[in-house]
Amino acid sequence: QVQLAESGGGTVQAGGSLRLSCVASVNVISNYCMGWFRQAPGKEREGVATRTQYGRTNYADSVSGRFTVSTDNARNTLYLQIHNLKPEDTAIYYCAAGNSRWAGGISYCLSAPNEYTYWGQGTQVTVSS
Repeated sequence: QVQLAESGGGTVQAGGSLRLSCVASVNVISNYCMGWFRQAPGKEREGVATRTQYGRTNYADSVSGRFTVSTDNARNTLYLQIHNLKPEDTAIYYCAAGNSRWAGGISYCLSAPNEYTYWGQGTQVTVSS
């Protein structure tokens, strides 16, 4: 059974940093696409970063250069490091796991939420100006 649990959210001032954690069931990170998503009030859930089971990452243009995905395989944990937080980053952040796609022998992850089957409960990030 795949279980995901996020933590690390909070309220920070603009320009600050946070590191979000997502603890996954054993072998999930090594076998699935992992995605970080966020949903702001009144807006649709959007993908901000993905990571293939082989470690290749991809970021939405809106967060590129400020968000970094990493893992601690010994702890079955996926991280999202966020720097230079902006008020528009305020949202509930979710991690999710889904099946990867293949093309030309290379795996890749899509960023659409409906591509992901398993979801955590989310962690709130609030950025004050």
